[in-house]
Amino acid sequence: MNLTEYLAAEWKPALGCTEPAAVALAACLAAGQGQGQDQGEPRMARLVVDARTYKNCHAVGIPNSGRKTGVLWALALGAVLKDAKLGLQIFELVTPESLAKAARLLERGAVHVEVDASRTELHIDCTVASEGGVGRAVMEREHTRLVRLEVDGVPVPLPATQAGPAAKTGIREQVGALSLVELVSLAGTLTEADRARLREGVALNLALAEHCIGLLPEGFVPGAEADPWLRIPRLVSAGVLGRMSGEAMTVMSLAGSGNKGITVAVAMSLWAQAQGAQGAQGGQRAGHSQARLEEALALACLLTSATTHRLGTLSAICGASNAAGIGIAAGLVHLGGGTPAQMDLAIHNMVGNLAGLICDGAKIGCAMKAMTGVEAAFRSATLALAGFGIPETDGIVGHSGESSLANLGRLAQHGMVGVDTEILDIMQAKLGPA
Repeated sequence: MNLTEYLAAEWKPALGCTEPAAVALAACLAAGQGQGQDQGEPRMARLVVDARTYKNCHAVGIPNSGRKTGVLWALALGAVLKDAKLGLQIFELVTPESLAKAARLLERGAVHVEVDASRTELHIDCTVASEGGVGRAVMEREHTRLVRLEVDGVPVPLPATQAGPAAKTGIREQVGALSLVELVSLAGTLTEADRARLREGVALNLALAEHCIGLLPEGFVPGAEADPWLRIPRLVSAGVLGRMSGEAMTVMSLAGSGNKGITVAVAMSLWAQAQGAQGAQGGQRAGHSQARLEEALALACLLTSATTHRLGTLSAICGASNAAGIGIAAGLVHLGGGTPAQMDLAIHNMVGNLAGLICDGAKIGCAMKAMTGVEAAFRSATLALAGFGIPETDGIVGHSGESSLANLGRLAQHGMVGVDTEILDIMQAKLGPA
């Protein structure tokens, strides 16, 4: 694995929340197998999904839909859309005509969703019936990892456009197996093409954040002249709020999450800019070069992916605050010239502070959690650069950054299993009679 392969797998454009987009993509692929798009509207769409994917589809907005939300709309829209080639940007295809078709499916009660609580990893199994037959598409483990296509119960070869993501199953696992020193070394191998791809993602995510400032109360996000400790976390929250509300702007996702991409890209790039401006004004330091920022951003991305691997693609623990926050904290230490030992301290500070911040689905409240994660990352990095870190005698903090991450992963994947069950029960109860 090299950074180019890593970025191709983990730093990818997405429109809207990743889980509804993945559901719509699977439904579109299934409908295509049954030839429903050429022979009238689908008769029925059915989804079997893991609890965490359901959780992340429950209340989130869908782009270009007139503020429609939820898994039923994602499934119905996917079943009537005509081209799966856009992948996780599939909601670009939503039109008034497709909305009307999806609405008719929903009105007929022809859209069904079942949660398979036995699935511990991402699982999206869509079946769409039409006059031309019954198609089925199955995604597993990753949002675009297509593992099965069927027509009338008979498996068919995966299309070339979808076989690629399925073949690359080990990027996140490979990153998760690397030590912190190895991640730092890998971040220093950026090619010019890699740097351009990182800059592209930063530009996309900054554009969304700036565009969505107006979604928050007036004055909540201060101007560029404000203290970066105040402005940057709030600008991150604006971007996440816009994405969770269904703003029709593409972002660069990270480790399967647009919110992680926004959080890391906005926080890292604006912090570097602010520090450079302060240095120029104070005459104390020259500021951070673009090349140095890009290497620190690459490290932040790599560590976000490594942490996501430990927590799980979808987790009981909030990834935008924990995984992205940990990536930012270590990236900022690297940006500030810190050592791997100081990065360990930053990780200890994050794990000892934010572990247990739950994920209760994708929704506008994620904006506040992402803001909390960035604020914590700034504090953690600043303290680490000063030589301060929560000691290993405290709680789940380990003797190294890697052991702290392992303990956090153990908490997420084993200790908090019951949390997801209770969250799902609470969400499903909301769908019943008032």
